[in-house]
Amino acid sequence: MKQGLSLRVSQHLALTPQLQQSIRLLQLSTLELSQEVDQMLDENPFLELSTEEAAREEFGLAQADVPAREDEGSSFDELPATAPKELAAATETSTTEPDSAPSTLEDEPTWDGDGQVEMAPDDSEWGGDAPPSRNNLGEDGEVDATELARSQESLQQFLHRQALALRLSPEDSAALRFLIESLNDDGYLEDPLEDLARGLAGDDLEQVEELVHHFTVALRLLQSLEPVGVGARDLRECLSLQLRQLQSDEGGVDDILPDTLEVAIKLCGQPLELLARRDIKRLQQLCGESDERIRAALSLLTRLEPKPGRRFVDVERNIIVPDVIVTKIGRGAQVRFRVQLNADVMPRLKVHDIYASALRSHKGEGHAALQQRLQEARWFIKNIQQRFDTILRVSNAIVERQKNFFVHGELAMRPLVLREIADELGLHESTISRVTTAKYMGTPFGTFELKYFFGSALGTETGGNASSTAVRALIKQFVASESTKKPLSDNQISEMLKEQGIECARRTVAKYREALRIAPANLRKAL
Repeated sequence: MKQGLSLRVSQHLALTPQLQQSIRLLQLSTLELSQEVDQMLDENPFLELSTEEAAREEFGLAQADVPAREDEGSSFDELPATAPKELAAATETSTTEPDSAPSTLEDEPTWDGDGQVEMAPDDSEWGGDAPPSRNNLGEDGEVDATELARSQESLQQFLHRQALALRLSPEDSAALRFLIESLNDDGYLEDPLEDLARGLAGDDLEQVEELVHHFTVALRLLQSLEPVGVGARDLRECLSLQLRQLQSDEGGVDDILPDTLEVAIKLCGQPLELLARRDIKRLQQLCGESDERIRAALSLLTRLEPKPGRRFVDVERNIIVPDVIVTKIGRGAQVRFRVQLNADVMPRLKVHDIYASALRSHKGEGHAALQQRLQEARWFIKNIQQRFDTILRVSNAIVERQKNFFVHGELAMRPLVLREIADELGLHESTISRVTTAKYMGTPFGTFELKYFFGSALGTETGGNASSTAVRALIKQFVASESTKKPLSDNQISEMLKEQGIECARRTVAKYREALRIAPANLRKAL
């Protein structure tokens, strides 16, 4: 083989450090961007926070009013709306540490069009949208929950604080602390007392028996604390504890009859699958009670809290702060929508003037390295400006194409894919995907992720297309208005959609129903 030299001309795309940083900042969420800014402020001396609000045009904050065209009708406009000493030593280190500082998002205000954000816990596992238990989340309970949200108190801290008021021996107090630390996030004690004792005492049967005795006493004390139902071993015991607490209330409960409480306690002793299916006839035979009393008891059970520790876990959730806010201006035919960035989530950065001036007058050793750090600070500020400008451009394009949603709601959502926005703005689809991920828009109907406004298209009889988001909303509407004695099957829902002119197969309906966390027809039926 003969060796030789040759010249070849080619073109390739090189990602400069500035471009790489721009892409990375674009895909960060609001919380991640705040952490990135804090890190850059610590590492780069030429970067500082500005105490004055920068001009809006400097950050690409020019507002855009998008008119709502009433004449552009939607295809859904006409649709209906150890030993004791060993145990004490083992639990010395189990006391709860103070919570860490809350995340940045939790300290910022939220907006959902009405000035507040309501984030209800997911009740799909128990009775759908059942109201909370009166003995856990009543009027007084709501006040306590608000205080807990402010102090970021965990379930273990809340229980340890109550345990301080109990006069217990050192052994029983250590056993109670150990059980409290053994609870899961839902407030359940998953491990049997014997297993907990063996984990501390090993194979010493005498110590195991002594520990089980102390754990048994501590468990009764734990189950007497708030929230009611904490320390239960399973769902059946959790519900029974709450019902017995209602029975023992001296003042009683105004809207709950004593007979209903007795029947509800009987139901807790029956197989839970019968309660999930609401098989009233079978429950009548097992309990020997009338249809009316069984239904009243089932209604009471749906008001109880199946996860006593849930409200303490919810406290630790990050509050969603919208990156973009859409407000409605005008009425009637003159209605418009103003799209603007949320100034509360925008970092106000600038180059440190004193350090920059000192660098210009200093040409000694290390000047090149300092000059590089100054350039990095300028790139960082420019890339953040470009990030928010891109978010605003994409948000304007979304509002322009989904005007009917902002007027009529999710039933009027139109099909939209990333390519349409990318072609309109002259950007790549991957850029639109980065912009719409973990970025949120505050609308008059609530706060939604930007990806929410994109959906696939389903064909209609008229040759048009219907958005999958609108179809899911329509399915939710059908299920909400169905009869509990004869719930709609997936095939029936598919036929109803065809009557509305939407071609949607049964398997597609099942997929959308599962995405909405709606139970199948056999579990929604009241037997």
